[in-house]
Amino acid sequence: MKLLGEEQVERLEERHYTVPELAENWHLSPLVVRKLFEKEPGVVIFSQPKTNKRIYRTLRIPDSVAKRVYLKSLVVTRS
Repeated sequence: MKLLGEEQVERLEERHYTVPELAENWHLSPLVVRKLFEKEPGVVIFSQPKTNKRIYRTLRIPDSVAKRVYLKSLVVTRS
């Protein structure tokens, strides 16, 4: 059995965003937000495989992960 580390336990208690919530807050399409976060470490993914159909996945994005991705995406200009 794998024990949760302190960082994972803290993530359980923080706010988790849905894809539509972040898309609205960041003025992006849900598809873009899904692509940004689907392989990001720390994102919670619930999957529901259907026989002979596509897999439905629900993403929940912790606040700390959203902030990390946002900061990575900032463009810094030098004067």
